[in-house]
Amino acid sequence: SSLAQVLNVDLRHSLALERALFRDMAPVKSIFALLALGQVSTAVKPTTNKFLGAQHINATNTMVEVAKTQAAAPCQCEANSPSWVPAARTVPKCIFIDLGAADGNSFNSFLANSFGPLANCPSGKWEAYLVEANPRFVQPLAQLTTKYPADVHVMATTAAFDCEGKTSFYLDTTSVQHNFWGSSLSSTHPDVQKSGMQKVNVQLMNLNRLLKEKTIAGDWVMVKMDIEGAEWDVLPCLAMADSASLIDRLYMEVHPGSLSMRGTKDSEFQAAKEALKKRGVDIPDYFSDTL
Repeated sequence: SSLAQVLNVDLRHSLALERALFRDMAPVKSIFALLALGQVSTAVKPTTNKFLGAQHINATNTMVEVAKTQAAAPCQCEANSPSWVPAARTVPKCIFIDLGAADGNSFNSFLANSFGPLANCPSGKWEAYLVEANPRFVQPLAQLTTKYPADVHVMATTAAFDCEGKTSFYLDTTSVQHNFWGSSLSSTHPDVQKSGMQKVNVQLMNLNRLLKEKTIAGDWVMVKMDIEGAEWDVLPCLAMADSASLIDRLYMEVHPGSLSMRGTKDSEFQAAKEALKKRGVDIPDYFSDTL
């Protein structure tokens, strides 16, 4: 099968199917192989993306507002900056960026080839950036940096966003069976409300800057984004960032739009997603049972 056929695989409606196709279909291996040989540039970032995007959940139908107002975003979108220093690395590799890393369970799935065969990464190398705001997960993430000191970079007590600064992060303390998955920058998240609005102070990291300074065009870049509503603020800014074109695949779990700190409209969110697809970012359906 040709590379074009591989890139036009229809994921249908299941991440499990996408992972099975990526793991089991021999042609998929050619993507990493061609990247490693430097034979693919824009080819792996097609102008027309056939993958199905993550479906928007209409907040007005699925969530009862528990607060009339949402705290304003702590900083403004910074899509580009001349002060950011592009990565000087020349050897390509797989880059796994986990936004909402929890205790590292998605990273462990990455190591188990659930996001694609690591053996076929460009140059046979990989690197991971794990971003997690909940202080509950500081220790398990630290253990991963001890185990993989050269390849795993943890940003603990840090929330993924589109600008830098400090802000409050609200904790889910009740969803034990789901690894406390409802912790959020939004004070209106139902799990946050059920947990009594407990909050901690965290740093904010800018995804656009991370992409600019830590990835290169030859990499195979995967971003897993499960940030409990902040995607409604991050995505429109990402769509304006030069560094967005460095992403090959975005695994994004979409939450109710009412969790947006900037009041992003559905039309704005969908437009941002379409703009990213046109720039070659694959956005398959994604949902995680535990994080």
